[in-house]
Amino acid sequence: MQDIVTVVGGGLAGSECALQLARRGVRVRLFEQRPDHESPAHHTGGLAELVCSNSLKSTKEDSAAGQLKWELELMGSELLECARLTSVPAGGALAVDRGEFSRCVTDRVLSNENIELVRERVDSVPEGPCVIAAGPLCADALFEDIARRVGGDRLSFYDAAAPIVDADSINRSIVFTQSRYGEQGEGDYLNCPLDREEYEAFIEALVSAERVCSKDFEQRDLFCACQPAEEVARTGRDSLRFGAMKPVGLEDPRTGRRPWAAVQLRAENSAHTAYNLVGFQTNLTWGEQRRVFRMIPGLEGAEFLRYGVMHRNSFVDSPHALDTTFAIRGTSVRLAGQITGTEGYVEAIASGLLAGLNTYAELAGVPLVRLPDTGSLGSLVSYATNPETVDYQPMHVNFGLFPPLENAPRNKEARRAAYVERAREDLAAYLSSRPELLCGRAS
Repeated sequence: MQDIVTVVGGGLAGSECALQLARRGVRVRLFEQRPDHESPAHHTGGLAELVCSNSLKSTKEDSAAGQLKWELELMGSELLECARLTSVPAGGALAVDRGEFSRCVTDRVLSNENIELVRERVDSVPEGPCVIAAGPLCADALFEDIARRVGGDRLSFYDAAAPIVDADSINRSIVFTQSRYGEQGEGDYLNCPLDREEYEAFIEALVSAERVCSKDFEQRDLFCACQPAEEVARTGRDSLRFGAMKPVGLEDPRTGRRPWAAVQLRAENSAHTAYNLVGFQTNLTWGEQRRVFRMIPGLEGAEFLRYGVMHRNSFVDSPHALDTTFAIRGTSVRLAGQITGTEGYVEAIASGLLAGLNTYAELAGVPLVRLPDTGSLGSLVSYATNPETVDYQPMHVNFGLFPPLENAPRNKEARRAAYVERAREDLAAYLSSRPELLCGRAS
């Protein structure tokens, strides 16, 4: 093709979109502002840098997140393949070595002769066919230009990231290895056990600690899946003990009993030299993070390789601004990734893939991609572009977005299996009708 497609943003969505277009012979000019222009959350200039966590969530077949991964494999996702190649142990989840994952994606982009990577900031929507995947931390000037084009309110929410500690600074005489319900000494997580007194003292310190943003947001502005741990603790003294710190399925080898609460640590890289505090996204100042998190047994001497941060994310009112292909109505400009309000790493990859496919379809003069709404991605797109959606908020894939089943089983496991079976049948049938467009790797 003679057309050059401009993709703005070298994150998950932009990188996937560029690679999908390039695979189909489309020339792509991919703009990424880092490292010359930093963001409030990124730390490197690598493409597809993961900011909040290194987990891409569940791989279980009976979960909406697992189903989304199956769909992406069927459609030939480049970034999901990179994630598989750079994975680290994480139980039933797909977690990656952040650095290796970013390098894998960056290498694929740089080695593709159809992609030109341009390290510049873009301050206005480019002319011609383009995909804006600038993320929720989109440069102000560009976001204002997008807002003028789509109209409506400028929406936002607050997101947070968890701290990362040096593996050598973890006290292994206290911290034990075990996945929930696994055998001692086995598993993919390290566990810091707390007794009742230790837990109560930790919660008291957590909720009273100094925060970076104390009055700039309300509870409704916090994204539910990434709420700061201190905000969760404020909802009730036992909220964390029944959430991120639940001890169910664990046994402290020092006592032979289940601890009152536990903080789990997940490996950040394949060398296991760094661990993040699972579920401990935070808005505490760096000094307070050092003080409070060192109260966790086993982390009393923890060295922090990266402190948790909180940042404001912006997105457009997609149901009233975009069509069902995430294009600004009446234009050849598409949005992809978290700027559309579709929240989550794999969801961002999926929206980038879909933006690439639809941009290619438009250039090739073939029908646009309309995935069945019975699957993870199709139902998410349906929710995010439905004009009847009110009070639009960021959303992960979940079975609540799937159309109801006829004669749905009462048993939850059976019902989920039925959702997955219907989704796979419908998507396989649809993809088989589009051989001119879709080329997957999975069967």
